[in-house]
Amino acid sequence: MSKLDQEDRKEVSTEHFAFPKQRKEPLEDASHVRNAIARFKQVEDVTDAERDEAWKRIRAAARKFNVELHEGDWREVGSGAKSKR
Repeated sequence: MSKLDQEDRKEVSTEHFAFPKQRKEPLEDASHVRNAIARFKQVEDVTDAERDEAWKRIRAAARKFNVELHEGDWREVGSGAKSKR
């Protein structure tokens, strides 16, 4: 995965984070998208509405970087549930 140091992270546009208000989980490439999915439920101090919006951004980034999503909804992350798509 490409690593973002503190200076690089500051340069990333807010719109390229799953959680832009908190600037958490950058979505700069396929590796970051996979990491954002894996760490999704570890993000603290966000509402379900913010998670809904973050999931939309992750889905869009997954399509852009050809990352296969098995979950249809963020509530399925880590549950082993598979989407029916």
